This record gives sequence, C-alpha cells and structure tokens, in this order.
Amino acid sequence: MKTRFYKSLVTLSGICGPWLFRLVSWGIAAGYFLFCPGRTRVGLRFYAALFPLRSRVYHGLCTWRQFQNFTTVFMDRFLLQDGAGIRYTFQGESTLQKVIAAKTGGVLLMYHMGSWEVAARLLQKNLPGLRLLLYMGARESQKIETLQKKTVAKSGIGIVGVDEAGGSPLDIIAGVRFLRSGGIVSMAGDMLWREDQPAVEVDFLRKKARLPEVPFALAMASGAPLIVFFAFRTGPREYHFRAEEPIFIAKTDRDKRAAAIQSAARRYAALLEKAVRENPGQWYHFDPFLDSDGPPADGC
Repeated sequence: MKTRFYKSLVTLSGICGPWLFRLVSWGIAAGYFLFCPGRTRVGLRFYAALFPLRSRVYHGLCTWRQFQNFTTVFMDRFLLQDGAGIRYTFQGESTLQKVIAAKTGGVLLMYHMGSWEVAARLLQKNLPGLRLLLYMGARESQKIETLQKKTVAKSGIGIVGVDEAGGSPLDIIAGVRFLRSGGIVSMAGDMLWREDQPAVEVDFLRKKARLPEVPFALAMASGAPLIVFFAFRTGPREYHFRAEEPIFIAKTDRDKRAAAIQSAARRYAALLEKAVRENPGQWYHFDPFLDSDGPPADGC
C-alpha cells in the first residue's frame, strides 16, 4: 500500500466512515492472497504445522483468515489516528508497573502477532512513568511503514529504525544506555533480517525456527529483565494485553553465555507457541519462519 494511496484512503474514510477503509483493505488482502503465491504458500505451510491433522482446505481457510485479519491492524491504526476509543484489558499489568517503578529498565519482547502499535500507543498513554523505545524494521520498499513510524513517534515513543543489514553497533549501544536509564526497550523476537545475523535455534510447532539473538544478548548485557508481551484483538476496538513473568538472563562466563541465551530463547518460543495456539488467526508473520519454509516465490 503506497503512502499517497494510504493517505487518500484515510482522508476519504474520515469523510465517509470506517466502512470504506474496511472495504478497500478487504480487497487488498484478497489480492495478496490470490496473486502473491509465495506469501500464501508460507501461510499454508505454517497452518499445516499448527494443525497437522486438518485438511489442506482448512489450512487454506486459515491462511485466508490470516490475510483478512491483518487488515484490522491498519484499521485500528486509523481509528487511533482518528481519535476513536480502543478499550483493553491488561493481564500482568503490575509486572510492567513494577519494572517501571524500580527503574531497572526492561526488554519488552514482542512478535508479529496482534498489533504492537496499538499496544505501544495505549501503554504510552496510560502507564505513568513509561519511557518506551521501539526497535523497528526500516525496509525502504515499505513506504507506508515509514508513515506509521512517524505517527508513533508523534505519540512520544522513541524509534530506532533497523535496516535489512541488521542495524549498527551504535543502535545496540543506544538501547543499553536507554535501559540503564530506566527505560523500556521493545523489539520483535521472531524476525531475522539477514541469513548471517546472530540467531538462536529453537523448537516451534515440532519443527525448528531461528530467533534473533539480539534481544536476549541486550537483556544479558544490561542486566534488565526480559518481559514477553502479547496484545491480541478480542473484538472491534477491543484488545487484551498480557505481560508474562520477567525472564532474567544473568551475566556469565563466555563459554556459558550461549547456553544462557538458548535457555531464555526456548522459554520465549514456548510462550509464543502457546499464544499462537490460542490465537491462530492473528499470526502476521508472512516471511518464512519454520525450517520447512522456503523463500517466497514472488516479490509481494
């Protein structure tokens, strides 16, 4: 979705109502499902791993629902921008409040499920004392994402754009400093930007998956707790947030460092798999993730 088209759609939807945004985004999602076979194939393989006893038709329906549900992410971004109220419940809110009050800093580990942006903006607005720094992908081809980053930054949330080269050491130094000042650093724990990026292999849906090492190494280097956080859409303008119990990764000898990070990554993967089973339609990872996935066959 190009920036100019998105801006026009937002403007027209502001005049005509949210129904126009829903209708157009439904059509765009249908087009991706039908004409981007590489992305669709990734979805089919993922749901085959999640539901191995169900038919290929069922896996296709799950993938269709995945594409269509993804439009709600853009819809809720529009509603937030339009000033519409979005309600949420928060399981484990005291966990995050304690970290904020203690000023120890914390690594908020997120994922490509639900909507990180809705969560970040609502948390920034409603949690006193929260200082949030988001690490986000900065793909040049996704101009619409650049527009959304600007919207997030206006809400007072710090943004660090990480390109497909994996970012620079200065990006990590900035994160460590922010953590040591008592801030909360948020980054995705399920996206690798390049093949040679430091990664941790874990079990996921009875297969193997590779997770970025950076979030776990950052928590270890700073001494800050790692908090796995989920934000799921439960209905129109309604979300449920969940903060899991903190994971502490103690600094250790160099020869034990990999084992400590591996243990924390396994705990994250287990929590992520549980969340996927609870909310299968809100998995928005359209790139290859499992070891059985090949690269997308198209440029969509």
